[in-house]
Amino acid sequence: MDADALLNPERRMLRVMQQKDTKEWNLSEILSACEWTDQAVAVGAGHGLSNAGLAKTSETSSITVRLADEGLKAREYGLLEQRLWNWISDHHEPTMANLQTEFERHEAGPGVGLLKRLGVQLENGTFHSQNPSDVTSRIETRAAFLNLLPCLEDALDQDMLEHFKSRRGLIESVVATSRTWSITPAGRKISEHELVEKQLITEITTELLQSESWKDAEYRPFDVTLESSTPRTGRSHPMQALIERVRSIFLEMGFSELVDDYVQTAGWNMDALFIPQDHPAREMQDTFYLDNPQSIDIPKHLTDAWRAIHEYGGDTGSVGWGGSFSAETSQKGLLRTHTTVNTIQYLANNPNDACRVFSVDRVFRKEAIDRTHLPEFHQIEGIIMEEGANLQMLVTTLKTFYAKMGYPEVRVRPAYFPYTEPSLEIEVKWRGKWLELGGAGIFRPEVTEPLGISSPVLAWGMGLERLAMLVLDLDDIRQLYISDLEWLRNQPLL
Repeated sequence: MDADALLNPERRMLRVMQQKDTKEWNLSEILSACEWTDQAVAVGAGHGLSNAGLAKTSETSSITVRLADEGLKAREYGLLEQRLWNWISDHHEPTMANLQTEFERHEAGPGVGLLKRLGVQLENGTFHSQNPSDVTSRIETRAAFLNLLPCLEDALDQDMLEHFKSRRGLIESVVATSRTWSITPAGRKISEHELVEKQLITEITTELLQSESWKDAEYRPFDVTLESSTPRTGRSHPMQALIERVRSIFLEMGFSELVDDYVQTAGWNMDALFIPQDHPAREMQDTFYLDNPQSIDIPKHLTDAWRAIHEYGGDTGSVGWGGSFSAETSQKGLLRTHTTVNTIQYLANNPNDACRVFSVDRVFRKEAIDRTHLPEFHQIEGIIMEEGANLQMLVTTLKTFYAKMGYPEVRVRPAYFPYTEPSLEIEVKWRGKWLELGGAGIFRPEVTEPLGISSPVLAWGMGLERLAMLVLDLDDIRQLYISDLEWLRNQPLL
């Protein structure tokens, strides 16, 4: 190893170690002998000498268990189960009702659970134990364990350690690494005059080049053959990047973005879209109905119009759904199940103005979480309302959108949706197979006429997460919402 390549801290540390070349030096000894105060300087110098083969680094790790925030409170005021047990032991009527008035709700519930596992029983609303001394002894053992901390993990009772690890915020483990350094035969061979510290230039600046001092300066050598580290920079989450990509495509196609509220009424979410009030999608297993607000007022002229459409078709020539229509059901508050609820409200407020609008926003359905379903997800929707809009315009728009997304092969096939006629399902070619991505159609007269809309309305929508699975080649939708930094770093830029 050429000593000229050594940095000044490495030279100083090696010179010190040569004075006692059989000694194993610890960190505090190196700091003192080298007259340093910064541990990072010593560790860095030792690392450099080890890489050069002039010193050997030995590392040992130990785990210390110490009290966390809740543990510090427990040592000062007593464990939760200890405080509850003391109250039960001292109170002449240790009932659940009295306990709930004495302790906060966030303490009473968990505390009772801890006591039950210690053998304390609740019968007829009163606490009692068949072996009070055993309960007291076990609680004292737990308190004594906390009083031992901080302590090395290996020295602690492992059963008690596992117990407190299962309880949030009481203890925490800290890994400490200690290092020692010893000189190698190669380090002993470096002569003392080669270890004289000197000023090395590590950065070539404009000021240096403009002066004459660079001619006689000494420069720190760099090994350009070594592998460099790749800097990690911030980037958008794949879902956000995909949203921005979809948004930019719609804007390129002349659409305007629509953003609106999550909380809606069943009337706008379903009745306005000619979804019958006995449709399965209205049931609690599919829709998140709200307690607050439980009901939202809707103007009577709207519920009357929807009533006519649903019961007998109104003036549209339709026969409707029959049965009876409930204005109270229309006013129920819920989390929107699709973004079309906001689109139809926009059209109702602007029934005579031609428009092209889109939205990429969240919707909510009471789905069981699995590899292809989530209770909260994003929906992409586009709407065109203008005189002369027709099915061919809809299909051409869809093919243009998906081509811009990178899927030039698109086909549509007949489908059924309550609020469009004709209705289509959209499929794209992926890996040689046709994959269904969303639905489309032209709003029925039962949807548009009660709101004063006279022009045709073309509509289509799809799930963003399903598109993300396609773009990112995923087979589990949950991967999109797991904070896996390694996976996120390896995703392509969208």
